[in-house]
Amino acid sequence: MSLVDSVLSRVIQRVRKNPDYRIDPTLSSSDVLREFARRGTSLLRAQWTLRFVSGSHFRFAEPGIDVRHRRHLSVGRGSVVERDARLHCLSRDGIVIGERVTIGKFAIIECTSVLWNHGTGCRIGDDSSVGDYCFLGSAGGIDIGRRVLMGQHVSMHSENHEFGNPEVPIQQQGVESEGISIGDDCWLGAGAIILDGVRLGDGCVVSAGAVVTHSFPAGSVVAGVPARVIRNRTEP
Repeated sequence: MSLVDSVLSRVIQRVRKNPDYRIDPTLSSSDVLREFARRGTSLLRAQWTLRFVSGSHFRFAEPGIDVRHRRHLSVGRGSVVERDARLHCLSRDGIVIGERVTIGKFAIIECTSVLWNHGTGCRIGDDSSVGDYCFLGSAGGIDIGRRVLMGQHVSMHSENHEFGNPEVPIQQQGVESEGISIGDDCWLGAGAIILDGVRLGDGCVVSAGAVVTHSFPAGSVVAGVPARVIRNRTEP
């Protein structure tokens, strides 16, 4: 490892709070320096793009992001909001993004889109990542734990339309919500859909394309439409 790579590794170790972090030795020093220059630009851009947003000033923002009602947003140290992500934060609890979180390209976190229904909001724990093109509809409340991984196109829908009265248009029957909770250390595969009322315990794995309609205990590996348990990681 070159002196440049060694110094940069130490910098990343401090940011990520991971003393074992190492830059891949197959990368050239010029590649690493270019990447650091790109991230430095994102750091500077965040000072303007995320102005008036609470949290650390040491955070990153790529071009094209859309932040609405920014006083309801908090972004923690070392987190990055990638290109063209949309954060619509109007809600009671706002959007709270922890430390070292990644919000992927074209991801949408939307607390509410109407004035008659003041949404609950969304919390994302430290070291988690929201994949590219994910949609988190958090009007009914979404709570995501630490170290949660999401593939691309994961969607969460934390409220449902009432439709019990066939004499009244569904649009006029209002909504109901229980909220969604994702435990620590979960992995949600690409295209997974999580519906309102779901609680996933710590360490759950949701396969790509699964539709999760009810809750599962810690360590569950679930797949299918609707999702069902195929095994539990805590059992031999």
